[in-house]
Amino acid sequence: MGLLTNAGENVPAVARITPIIVRTPNVAKEILQVSQTYKVPVSSLDFHLLGTETFTKMAVEGSSEDWIELSADELKELKEEQFLNPKFELKQIHEIEIFSITEPHSLDSIDMSIGGNATLCKIYLTIKAGSVGHYYETFQEDFIHWVNKKKLRANLMIGLFDSMMLQNIEELLAKIRIEVNYRFETQERYLIAQAYEPIETVNDKLILHYETKRQNMDEHGRVDYAKRGYVMSAVKDELLIEYIKPRKGENGRNCRGEFILPKEPIVRFEPTFTTGEKITVIDTPQSIEYRAGVGGYVTLEGGVYNINSEVEVTEISFKTTGSIDTQLDADVTINVSEKDSMKDAIGQGMEVTVHAINIEGNIGPNAKVTAKKASVDGQVHQSAIIRADELTINVHKGTAYGKDVHITRLEHGIVEADHVTVAQATGGKIRAREVVIEVLGSHVKIAASHLIEIRKIQGGENQLIIDPMINESDESLHERSDQMAQVKQTIRDIQRELEGYEHTWRENAQGMEDLKRKLLHYKSNGIAMPPAFVQKYQQNQLFKEKLESLRTELSTKQDQYAWLAQKHTALQAEIFEARIINHDRWHNHNEIIFKLIDPPIEVFYVPAENSEERILGLHQDEDGEFSIKVLAK
Repeated sequence: MGLLTNAGENVPAVARITPIIVRTPNVAKEILQVSQTYKVPVSSLDFHLLGTETFTKMAVEGSSEDWIELSADELKELKEEQFLNPKFELKQIHEIEIFSITEPHSLDSIDMSIGGNATLCKIYLTIKAGSVGHYYETFQEDFIHWVNKKKLRANLMIGLFDSMMLQNIEELLAKIRIEVNYRFETQERYLIAQAYEPIETVNDKLILHYETKRQNMDEHGRVDYAKRGYVMSAVKDELLIEYIKPRKGENGRNCRGEFILPKEPIVRFEPTFTTGEKITVIDTPQSIEYRAGVGGYVTLEGGVYNINSEVEVTEISFKTTGSIDTQLDADVTINVSEKDSMKDAIGQGMEVTVHAINIEGNIGPNAKVTAKKASVDGQVHQSAIIRADELTINVHKGTAYGKDVHITRLEHGIVEADHVTVAQATGGKIRAREVVIEVLGSHVKIAASHLIEIRKIQGGENQLIIDPMINESDESLHERSDQMAQVKQTIRDIQRELEGYEHTWRENAQGMEDLKRKLLHYKSNGIAMPPAFVQKYQQNQLFKEKLESLRTELSTKQDQYAWLAQKHTALQAEIFEARIINHDRWHNHNEIIFKLIDPPIEVFYVPAENSEERILGLHQDEDGEFSIKVLAK
């Protein structure tokens, strides 16, 4: 062995070594040793793999068992139990020839690398985009040899955990063989070795799921103290707390042949609390689940978790509770006792979402309340918003949405609901299906789709509007009109096509009857049917199927149009059923308006001063003119 140099005029000397054959368990270490010994760069050295021997032994304490070499067949017979036995040891000895690189390799145009997951139980071959594979006669053998060399440089075993490699790269090799010069347009990755992934040890953990509901961060990730989660709601069967039991992992072995022993689990969070009767405890092999037995909110008192349904607070404000956000379906009721008229029971800017809430005092500026049921004994500020299916308000100046709303005094507030009852209205806007006003003051705008009923009128300058679109949006009306137009056009197209098919069918009907008789004759007398007759009969059957398909499609589209038109007509017809009822005499100036959909017009009427026109409705005469008619006095 020795060091050779090549030198030319004005060309720096390039050192190279004579080939060296060695047996080693660590190829990368051996090449580094040669580099240091002969003072040549590692990058200038390469090697050929001449052979590999695989050895095993059982490392039993007190035993001097020697390493045993395994044949190729014996390697294939190794079982999973052996690999996962901590006493089972593996090693490989590789015979390699180390030499200096003097010319480019045929595979240098393919930029490939070897990598693995954290445990090295899965090894991947990655080929970068832009690489080019040039096919030649021994390409496949050289490619696999090249991959194995890269695995050896990474101190990975070969021929032991890589049985899937050839199958996984088979398609790649085929593409290079077919295209001869195959360019990798994108990065490609292939699994080329897989050993035994250990199952990770699980340390115990206590997860307070209900705590994740605390909305204490704003959109910028800063702590939002106004939403600090004063009440944590839960619905029935909701997972509140989960204890993950500790579990020791399972053994593994990586593609270096190294045994992987799982760590012992760390136990730090065993539950020390107890639970009340309204929390269900479910013990499983992996965890203990604590679920809500009923709807309500979570409490922790004296180390005992439980579910309650009633929350008693003096006020909801930034200082005391912050905003409260619970699930509407959770059976939580909040009672707010502050009733001083000079204070707010629901403070400025507070947001409350709860199943039910009873407020003895006022709702302050910019506050928002959302509930299934709500009652306000004080007043709702003009900038506050309250939503509830069932809603009762004493003095309303803000905005309210609901299904069934009762207001003692409406003072320039806004109400949108299905049914609205107001004891006294002095200014404001109401939109609902049905509205009942006990005492109507001045400057109130009421729009209803079905009924406006007034017990007593004290003021004037009011607008009483019947509008069937109260329960529909303009968008839905336009959408339905567009659908009707589209379906109508489709019906016309189908009818034109169907007319053509039916005309052709009628013209050919007699001929087809003759054809069927002939075919029946041939069949009954055992005579072979002429292929042209059979083909013509089959074409006729296909024609008939298309005809029936068009008839079915036409019927479906006509049904769809009828349904859309009926809904459209029904919406318009509701206005003729709607009524405005006044149990008092009409006083001052009050406008009555009926809004039609088709045609889109408004019909106006102003009852005469001191008149007794008790029931008003829309009328259409024989000429198609619309007017508001007195139906009863």
